[in-house]
Amino acid sequence: MLHLTAIATCLAVGFYFFTSAQVARGRAAFGIKAPAITGHPDFERLFRVQMNTLEWMPIFLPSLWLFAIYISDLYAAALGAVWIIGRILYWNGYRQAANKRSMGFAVQALACFLLWLGALGMIVWKMTHA
Repeated sequence: MLHLTAIATCLAVGFYFFTSAQVARGRAAFGIKAPAITGHPDFERLFRVQMNTLEWMPIFLPSLWLFAIYISDLYAAALGAVWIIGRILYWNGYRQAANKRSMGFAVQALACFLLWLGALGMIVWKMTHA
């Protein structure tokens, strides 16, 4: 059983729920009526954090699970935690100013790349050494 990876997945989904709640709060605070996605710059940055997180989920989740299956539950969960920390840093920076999002983006992108590359590498290795 891949319990640690399952926990990392639940935490990632929980973070996405959090970003959704932040957008809802931003709509109320800045008077942005759905379906509008523009208006106040503070709202637009909250919205971009949510959308960017959603854009990365289809890259992150399969890479996380394939890494866990082919390499290690523990290491997948650890890299998953780094991805979540990167997303938190991204959220914290971006909600302050657009130019403060880079560090968080780099952290989560690197974690995701390592998950993907590790999974791909091990799949190919196992196929060629079976």
